[in-house]
Amino acid sequence: MEIFGFEISRKKDELRSIEVSKAPSFVPPVEDDGTPVIQQQPGGFISGGAYGSYIDMEGGIKNETGLITRYREISLIPECDSAIEDIVNECITSDSQDKIVSLDLRDVKLSDSIKTKIHDEFNHILALMKFNQNSHELFRKWYVDGRIYFHKVVDGKRPKAGIVDLRNIDPLKIKKVRNVIKGKSDKAGVDVIKQVEEFYVFNDKGFDKSSANDGTTVKIAPEAVSYTTSGLLDYTKNVVIGYLHKALKTANQLSMMEDALVIYRISRAPERRIFYIDVGNLPKAKAEQYLSEVMNKYRNKLVYNADTGEIKDDRKHMSMLEDFWLPRREGGRGTEITTLPGGQNLSEIEDIEYFKSKLYKSLSIPASRMEADAGFNLGRASEIQRDELKFNKFTNRLQKKFSRVFVDVLRTQLILKEIVSGEEFDKMVKDFVQFDYASDNHFAELKDAEIMRERLETLSTVDEYVGKYYSQEFVRKNILMQTEDEIKLMDKQMEDEGGDEEGGDDEFGGF
Repeated sequence: MEIFGFEISRKKDELRSIEVSKAPSFVPPVEDDGTPVIQQQPGGFISGGAYGSYIDMEGGIKNETGLITRYREISLIPECDSAIEDIVNECITSDSQDKIVSLDLRDVKLSDSIKTKIHDEFNHILALMKFNQNSHELFRKWYVDGRIYFHKVVDGKRPKAGIVDLRNIDPLKIKKVRNVIKGKSDKAGVDVIKQVEEFYVFNDKGFDKSSANDGTTVKIAPEAVSYTTSGLLDYTKNVVIGYLHKALKTANQLSMMEDALVIYRISRAPERRIFYIDVGNLPKAKAEQYLSEVMNKYRNKLVYNADTGEIKDDRKHMSMLEDFWLPRREGGRGTEITTLPGGQNLSEIEDIEYFKSKLYKSLSIPASRMEADAGFNLGRASEIQRDELKFNKFTNRLQKKFSRVFVDVLRTQLILKEIVSGEEFDKMVKDFVQFDYASDNHFAELKDAEIMRERLETLSTVDEYVGKYYSQEFVRKNILMQTEDEIKLMDKQMEDEGGDEEGGDDEFGGF
C-alpha cells in the first residue's frame, strides 16, 4: 500500500529507526496515545500482510469506535451538556478583547528575529484553523471524543510554502498504528527493536465492523496528520479514553432513575376505584363472563382521535391507570367499591439529586455552579471555595493538553519553511514554548492582588526595622519575593523615572 502525504526525513530507510548499537532494547516505545503496536519479524508481519487483518481488531478499533459514539451520546444529556459547556467556556474565552490564545516565547533561547517569525507562523496556523471562529467547537470536540485529528495539507510542488490548509478529521475514520520490527541481538541473543514505523490508516466509511464497510483504506504518513489525545489511557485495553469516561455509569444511572420516577408518577398519580363484584357460586368461565358484562355496563372509555376527529369506544383494553375489577366468591361481603389512593411521596427526588450531584463530581464541576440559586461571588481569594480552586487547576490542565495540537502543527510549519530544523525545535522550542489563553476566571487576578496586599502590609510593618535589623536586599528578596533580575529591572526603572522627572522640570523651567 502506497503511503499518502509528505514525510520529513532524510532517507526513507531511516524513518523512525533505532540503532541497536547505541540504544538496544527489547521493549517497543510506548506513548499515552493508545496506538496499537504491530510487531514484525524480519521477513513479514506476524499476523498477516493485509492491513485490515490486524488493524480492525475486536478489542481495538471496534471498542474505540463504540467509546467515541457513547461519549457523543452522553454529551447530549442536558446535565452533561451544561457541565461540558461550563468547562469549555472556562477554557476558551472569546468575549474579551485579548486573543483567545497567544504564544509565549520568553523561555525560548533563540534570536529575536526567529521569535518574530515563529509568532507570524503561529498566527498563520490560527488563521488556517479558523480558531477565532471555531475555537469553542474544536475544544468541545476534543473534550468529548478524547482525541482530535487534523490533516496538514501541503502543496507537494511547493513544500517550502508550508501548510496551506488544516482540515479536521472524524476520529471514527482514522487510526494511528505503530509497526515495530524486531531482530536478534548479536550479544544477548534476544529479540531487540530494530526499527519503529508509525503511520495512520484512514477509511472514509469508518472501521466499524457491525455495518457494511466498503470504504477505501489509505495509509497516511505520520507527518501529514496532527494527533492530540486527552492523555488518559485505559491500560487494560490500550485504548485512549476521554474525560467523559468516568461519567458514563453515573449518567446511565441518572437516566434510569429519571425514567423510573416518571413511570412511578404516571402509574401512581391518579386515584383509582376498586370494584369487588360478587360472583356467587358461578363457575370460573361464567364468573369471568359476568364480571366482563358488569365492567362493560359501568365502564365508559371513549377515545377521541385528533387526526380524524372520530370518537371510538376502546373499552376492550384496560390499562393500569384505570379502575380495578376483582371477583368475590359467595361468603364474602358482597359487591363493594373502595378507592386506591395515589402515591404519597411523589415530591421526593432525593435519589435524583444524589445521582445528579455524583454526575457533576465525575465531571469535575463544582456543585455550586450547577445550583440555580447560587450567585457569583467576587470576593477575596481566601474566601473562594476549594472546589473552585480545583476547577481552576483542572481547566488549566485541559488547556495544556489541548495546546499539544499547536506544538505539532507549529513544528511542521517551521521545518517546512526552514525557519528551524527538527532537532532545533525539539531541543530549544518544544519544551519551552508556552501558550497563554484568555481567561474570565478572576481567581488568578484576585490571588495575585491579595498576595501583593499581604506583602505590602508586611513591608509596612518591618519598614521601621530596615537598616537596623534588616537590610533592603533582605526585604526585597524575602518579603517582596523579588528575583535578582527583578531587582535590577526595578532599580533601572526607578533610575530612569527619576531622570525623566528632573529633565521634565528643567524643560518646564526653561520654557
